[in-house]
Amino acid sequence: MTHFNQFIIWWRRLLGLDDPYPEPADPAIERPWRKRWDFLPKRSAGPGFTRSDYAAARERAREVARATLGDDLWETLQYQGYLDLPSRITPGLTYRLRVGRRIEVLCEPGVRSPWRFDYLCINPTYPLPEEEFFAQLYLYVRDREDIIRRVAAPQPWDQMLGRTF
Repeated sequence: MTHFNQFIIWWRRLLGLDDPYPEPADPAIERPWRKRWDFLPKRSAGPGFTRSDYAAARERAREVARATLGDDLWETLQYQGYLDLPSRITPGLTYRLRVGRRIEVLCEPGVRSPWRFDYLCINPTYPLPEEEFFAQLYLYVRDREDIIRRVAAPQPWDQMLGRTF
């Protein structure tokens, strides 16, 4: 392929004329990350979501979270209301994860936090049930702390997350 052809393809994608990721043939496959969700009120899944839809989504989220964490961690979360994960990068730093809340950063005496504030805000790109997003955060903190450090917004106070329900 010539440089000119690559240039034309790049411009067509930039202008939205060619979709490099066409919609799947099966309409049951959702791709919510391709939409804008800023118009939704906080803690909402969007228009047309009924009470039974919320209940079913939350039930599936509990199953996902329990399967992701395993029975022991799930029981600990249910009993304590949080899970503590020690940092793999900074000894003495611990991330406290709570369902539907910001990540709390805890430091042992003498350990300096890499952030100015003690709470880290990370919201999902699209609306998710709280427990499902908790399971995702758990995996990110456990396995990809570098991403958490890059994308988290330090905050001076605790608060509920905005795009969870």
